[in-house]
Amino acid sequence: MEIFLIKLLQFIMAISLLVLLHEGGHFFFAKLFGVRVEKFYLFFDPWFHLFEWKPKNSDTAYGVGWLPLGGYCKIAGMIDESMDTEQMKQPEQPWEFRAKPAWQRLLIMIGGVLVNFLLAMLIYSMVLFVWGEEFITPKDMTMGMKFNIEAKQYGFKDHDILIGTEKGDFREFDVDVYRETAIAREVRVLRNGKQTTVSLPGNISLIDMLKSEPRFMAPFMPAVVDTVLPGTKAAQWGMRKGDRIYAVNGVKVDSYNELTDVMGRQTDLFMTAQTHQDSLNARYTSIAFAHEGSSKLITVRLSLGNDMKFGFVPKSWASYYTPSHVSYGFFESLPSGIRYGINELKGYVGDMKYLFSSDGARNLGGFGAIGSLFPETWNWHRFWLMTAWLSIVLAFMNILPIPALDGGHVLFLLYEIIFRRKPGEKFLIYAEYVGISLLLLLMVVANLNDILRYFGIMY
Repeated sequence: MEIFLIKLLQFIMAISLLVLLHEGGHFFFAKLFGVRVEKFYLFFDPWFHLFEWKPKNSDTAYGVGWLPLGGYCKIAGMIDESMDTEQMKQPEQPWEFRAKPAWQRLLIMIGGVLVNFLLAMLIYSMVLFVWGEEFITPKDMTMGMKFNIEAKQYGFKDHDILIGTEKGDFREFDVDVYRETAIAREVRVLRNGKQTTVSLPGNISLIDMLKSEPRFMAPFMPAVVDTVLPGTKAAQWGMRKGDRIYAVNGVKVDSYNELTDVMGRQTDLFMTAQTHQDSLNARYTSIAFAHEGSSKLITVRLSLGNDMKFGFVPKSWASYYTPSHVSYGFFESLPSGIRYGINELKGYVGDMKYLFSSDGARNLGGFGAIGSLFPETWNWHRFWLMTAWLSIVLAFMNILPIPALDGGHVLFLLYEIIFRRKPGEKFLIYAEYVGISLLLLLMVVANLNDILRYFGIMY
């Protein structure tokens, strides 16, 4: 429960900040051009609100709604998600959005997206200034990678040390390594001390690489115990720090990667057993391990009945390597933060192509998926990195040319600027309805996926 509350608090803090500043971007340009803002709200307020305050001699009511799905800045004389069509029937007023030149309305509409982009770059810059960068370069990972069957069919071998693709060397082991490998024609690796090249088709599915079990590639992890949790099966077996696991059901395992793969397949056999005898055969698993410094194997049996967990924690793959650390001065951090943010944006935009596939739709995530990305313990470094990334996502999603989003309004304004005539009000109203419906459908699908994943119906 404590972990859930920590993640929830971080999620609410990040989203609240991003929504306030996004709507603040619209608000700033509206006020700059003399457009009246009737409401400025964090969260939505259908039927009622939690808080509202309207300063004396102000046209704007500030408040907090009860529905935490975003926020809004209600601008006078504009067809938006409030669907206030009665106002549009009244004579045009000089302080209304519709009375302003197209270029001013365009700036008002892109104000939120602009603020989110700039905010992300600022956060990345300040994170680099305060904490610097710490990363492990793939070519320094001396134990190399563990590859799945598909990767080995392309020519990879366990313990290959990744160097780079035809476009350059890998800098840091993160999701970009998978992205670059997915579109690469060749990957350079160090194998048994010699550099060799693995040829690839250039169109491997990134989703398949990341979602397959085992993964396309993962850092090689020795099957060595780091921590034994008290009161668990591992503790009952006498397992201790430094012990190494050698075999499962008499089959040798060379790594923790292979151990989890074998146990996963054993669990699948148990869960999908068709007969009572099949269930009995799959129910028990033997595990052979040895204490540190000893060659004597200890064999124990694990029941896959109610508790399928060992009760020990392996060493993190990162603990085997010394990370590189780069520090930044204040003026160095600004261009570096911008480059960092642009790279994150490019990666996110590139991944959007998977959204329109069946696998992409299944991997859509809602509030639960986003909230789960925050750390389990309070960590300001990771909090700000996550907030910056969400700011980029919010900016990009809002600039998409979909009615009801900022990008939809921008699209209609560009039409007006090019053809020198406004789209009809009825068309704009119907377009807003269509856009809102699409967004609600997308939100339902994304959050339904979260629910199905939570109950184990979908993975």
